[in-house]
This record gives sequence, structure tokens and C-alpha cells, in this order.
Amino acid sequence: MTKVILITGTRKGIGEALARHYLMLGNTVIGCSREEGSITHNSYRHFCLDITDESAVISMIRSLKKEFGRLDVLINNAGIASMNHFITTPLSTMEKLFRVNVLGTALMMRECAKVMMKQERGRIINFTTIATPLHLEGEAIYASAKAAIENLTQTTSKELSNYKITVNAIGPTPIQTDLIKAVPKEKIDALIEKQTLKRMGTFDDITHVVDFFVDEKSDFLTGQILYLGGVSR
Repeated sequence: MTKVILITGTRKGIGEALARHYLMLGNTVIGCSREEGSITHNSYRHFCLDITDESAVISMIRSLKKEFGRLDVLINNAGIASMNHFITTPLSTMEKLFRVNVLGTALMMRECAKVMMKQERGRIINFTTIATPLHLEGEAIYASAKAAIENLTQTTSKELSNYKITVNAIGPTPIQTDLIKAVPKEKIDALIEKQTLKRMGTFDDITHVVDFFVDEKSDFLTGQILYLGGVSR
């Protein structure tokens, strides 16, 4: 059965790759980002918004519910990163990291869950990072924000379980996207060395895991955090 899938942060990178993947499989995809989208497809809708803008998010969810009548999957891909020593991290950076990564994710989950609860089914997939279990130096605030997402994932999986909504999270390794383009190569190499499988991640690596979480047969899987690269807590 084809699905109605909402993916945040679809202008480029992982979000765009996931959107194109699910469109190729015949699904309806709704994307959003702060700028115009890069995908042109009959089954794709794009909203320009900030995921921390409550009124804009509510308006988007109402629009897609009116047009499609349902929402099967939410993939919370949108997020920002910052690699600074804790001592030199400005308060403004701390606030932005938590606002976008945690509050933006939570807001999208809250509004999408309202639709899913009424239809008594749904899949929510959040994004964390291997920086959290590895306690990476230079990423204290970013990793802490993602740790909050992990707790949010596990707690809401319990709160939404009676409505047949599953909530899981994926923790990618470094992927060649704009998110890490400013990170020095030696730091990326040092991070990869801490993984069991010592290579960069790919879009396909992420797609396989998201496919697993989205699959109808995965209805007995919820509250799980799956890290890539052989990383574990």
C-alpha cells in the first residue's frame, strides 16, 4: 500500500535523498524546509517553513490532512549541528541547537501524532547521532540535544503505543552532507576510527534503516535507537 509520508528538511542532503527514495516507490511525499524545495514531482508537496514556528507547522498539518485525509509516516530529519568546545560555545548557539533539534522535532511529532491518533496507526522516525553514545569532544551541546531526542523518542513511544503509533530513532555516522562540510578531515577520521565499521555512512545506509522502521511488519518495534557503524551504548 502506498503511503503519505512527511519528511522535514528535504531541500538537500539526507532529507532530499529520502524524499526521492519514497517517491520512486510510488508514495506521496510532503517535504518542508526554510527555503524552496529542489524536487519536482506530481506526488510531492513542499512547504516553506521553520519547524520551530508553531503556527506554520499547525497550518501545514491541517493542509495535508485536508488534501490527503491521512498521514502514515513522519520522518524528522531536519536539524542543525555545531562543533565547538563547550567553553567557547555561545549561548545563542546553545539555544539554536536545542530549539531546532529538540523543540522543532517535538512540535512536528505533536501535531502529526494528533492525525495518527485519530486513524489509529502511524510511524514516527527521529534522527539522533553517534556523537551521543560516543560522547564526542567538541560536540557537547549538539550531542546533548540529540540525547534529548532519544529520551523524547522512548517516552513518546509509550504514550502513543495505545494508538498503534511506533516511535523510533536512527543515529547515523558522518554522511557527506553540508552538515559536516566545515568539519576538518582529521576530526572526521578520528570519529570514524571510533566506529566498529570504519567508513563514512551513505544515503543508502540510512534509507535501509528507515525502510525497516516504516515497514508495516515492524509494528512490534518501538522506542528503539539504532546507531549505524557498529556503535552502541
